[in-house]
Amino acid sequence: MSPAKFEEIMRYIVELAESGILKPGSRLPSIRSLAEQFSCSLNTVIKAYKELEFSHKIYAVSKSGYYLVGDFPFKRQSGGTIPIYDFLSAGPDTHAMPYLDYKHCMNQAIDQYKEDMFTYSELLGLSTLRHELARQLRDLQVFTTPDRIAVTTGSQQALHILIGLPFPNGKKTICTEQPAHPSFIESLKNQSVRNIGIEVGRDGLDLERLETIFKHTDIKFFYAVSRFHNPTGHSYTNEERKKIVELADRYDVYIVEDDYMGDLDPDLKQDPMFAYQPNGRVIYTKSFSKTLLPGLRLGLAVLPEELIEGFTRAKFASDVHTPVITQGALEIYLKNGMFAAHIEKIRKLYRKKGELLREAYQTFMPEGAIYTCPTSGFYSTVRLPSHLKADQLIERLKEKNVLAQSTVSMYLSDWERHDELRLSVSHVEEDMIFDGIEVMGHTIQEMVVERERGVIWR
Repeated sequence: MSPAKFEEIMRYIVELAESGILKPGSRLPSIRSLAEQFSCSLNTVIKAYKELEFSHKIYAVSKSGYYLVGDFPFKRQSGGTIPIYDFLSAGPDTHAMPYLDYKHCMNQAIDQYKEDMFTYSELLGLSTLRHELARQLRDLQVFTTPDRIAVTTGSQQALHILIGLPFPNGKKTICTEQPAHPSFIESLKNQSVRNIGIEVGRDGLDLERLETIFKHTDIKFFYAVSRFHNPTGHSYTNEERKKIVELADRYDVYIVEDDYMGDLDPDLKQDPMFAYQPNGRVIYTKSFSKTLLPGLRLGLAVLPEELIEGFTRAKFASDVHTPVITQGALEIYLKNGMFAAHIEKIRKLYRKKGELLREAYQTFMPEGAIYTCPTSGFYSTVRLPSHLKADQLIERLKEKNVLAQSTVSMYLSDWERHDELRLSVSHVEEDMIFDGIEVMGHTIQEMVVERERGVIWR
């Protein structure tokens, strides 16, 4: 049975639903007709239908056939009568996710760890998974031992714990890039932690400004996304990473390096900040949400020895331990080389989308609009000209079936901007990127002209 043919049939059915050719409740093509259409065995089609049924996209009726589930939220993209340009959704490209491979790993994990389901597990994660993670992290130039790795419920749990945890430097203020991931901003607010921001512009950080903050403020740690920053898409150079680590060392500041997008970096010569201070100054976190499956909610933190005890107590108070079965499935997925093959595929996917997005920006964005051009198309920002409001543009774009997001929730209260969009092309098909950005660019230009004419918007 050909895995490629198997996946091709599944994509075909999803595309029929997305385009509106298949309506909710309508009968799917027969198994025999699809076998003839795709020149494959009946079993290949049956397997594809069973997987679609397992994921609740279709259902079977005895002696009748398979039918489309009525409430499954298929999006109408290319080929549909109502195209939707979804630059809003920031999860992984659903067509590139390894559902079937991971299903096999989950089933194997249930068999392998069934005894562990009846007991509480290790607080910082399965020892076998931590050993495998230590091996896998070496490919990212993160060299550490398993006992320094904490498995968490996504990287956000690690960040939330670190925000509230006392650090050996005794300092209280957290410095964060601006903008930053909205969940990190919310965690700062939720814990009422003193904070200060520093802007990540199109060209990155002002390192002189960063040094001034480190020198004159009691900075506990500096939070940075070192590669493919959310939302700008910016990545630091190795020289910038090294300089930031040197400043942190000089002024007794820790760095929390959130490298949750690092697996997407096609340049294997780029190092994380951790590589320049692996003994404790840099705390490295990553997640598998954007590169694998968001629903796994699995992440990790590489901790300095002096923080392990406090982190362990805080994690115990938070959730006792991360679910065993999802940990076991990730261990099996990594150990069998599936993750490495998957990453290579999606690196190419997002790099191609990034190239298309950059070309579309250059072609259609009006004068005065400032946009970022990352090497990965996962995230980018557009800062609007003429003091236009992002919310007003978003509402107008909705009427044209273009979806985007304001960055306002990604700023501290003193830093809020209302003239900036975050875009992600992870859910936009390649052949729709140009059309969507063209609509966006023309709409921005329309609003600029209206403002110049004195039009008042509600």
